[in-house]
Amino acid sequence: MYLSHAQTSESSLAKFEPPNGKCLFFIGQDLGATGGLNDYTNGYCDFFDTPAGFTVYTNFSPGDESYGYFNKGLDGIKTKANWGAGDCWAQAYIEDSTYENSIMAIGLSMVNHEKKIANGEHDDLIQELGLWIKSIERPVFLRIGYEFDGWDWNHYKRKPYLNAWKRIYSIFEDMQVDNVAFVWQSKGTGSNQGVLEDWYPGDDLVDWCGYSYFGNPDEEMIIFARKHNKPVFIAEASPVLQTENLYFDADLKKEEVARRVWAKWFIPFIKTLNENSDVIKAFGYINVDWPSQPMWITNPTFQKVDSRIQVSEFIAERWRKEMEKSRYLKPSVDLWKILDPGR
Repeated sequence: MYLSHAQTSESSLAKFEPPNGKCLFFIGQDLGATGGLNDYTNGYCDFFDTPAGFTVYTNFSPGDESYGYFNKGLDGIKTKANWGAGDCWAQAYIEDSTYENSIMAIGLSMVNHEKKIANGEHDDLIQELGLWIKSIERPVFLRIGYEFDGWDWNHYKRKPYLNAWKRIYSIFEDMQVDNVAFVWQSKGTGSNQGVLEDWYPGDDLVDWCGYSYFGNPDEEMIIFARKHNKPVFIAEASPVLQTENLYFDADLKKEEVARRVWAKWFIPFIKTLNENSDVIKAFGYINVDWPSQPMWITNPTFQKVDSRIQVSEFIAERWRKEMEKSRYLKPSVDLWKILDPGR
């Protein structure tokens, strides 16, 4: 019999796992969506309190192209990048006072390059990222090869993926990058326990299990995490109203739609957080007008979604009330000590 994650002692918490009963809220997933910055002033943090964390993206895929942007590798970290889904620039958050006490989650793509990484051809990029993470001296959640089972868009190969994960982990360990937690993230639908076990890097190489929560997420990753005694990070969440392959309007600017989305998506989402509070210790909300970005304008999942909470007074009022609860940790000078008492 497996113990629930909450039944384990506080001393056995995973890397950067909040104390039992607490949860980390991250906002994402581009500069315009998060706001609170000098050049980006219409995002979440311009209307609500700054959350505990924020999400950014980068890649180990030099030479690959996305919507006219050609990767150099580590794009979106020290330099601004836009792959067709909004501006991304991690260093901009680090240098801005709005986020001075917030932590970071990095989505690290290695699509088309997992074999090269496993073979050591991108060790320079791994080392450069490790040095940068060490330099910012705050907790970082690294989502290596996020949505590994998104066969239709990521098309990772299992053995090279797992070997690439091991190489990244090993190099970071050798470099003593100790302010990073490794997050293994599923797409959140359709992968049973057998698939998850096959793709799992291993208990000793994973700190957190993660999944995406959009239209019809299942609870396979929650079940898996309990078996392996790992906390769960819902790393990407945004309201998609979906029945099988049919997608419905989720534009929060429309009052009637916003009320329906609150009932059909937000209430079940918050219920999922509450009913699984023993393992779900973090979540990231994507606060964006999806079809305004080239990557999503023709995407059936997101082309009808404006998930910006600030555009709906109805949802904003209820969301603000939920986030005021003591369960959700706030950014402060003490947050990093709470997540890493030994530092």
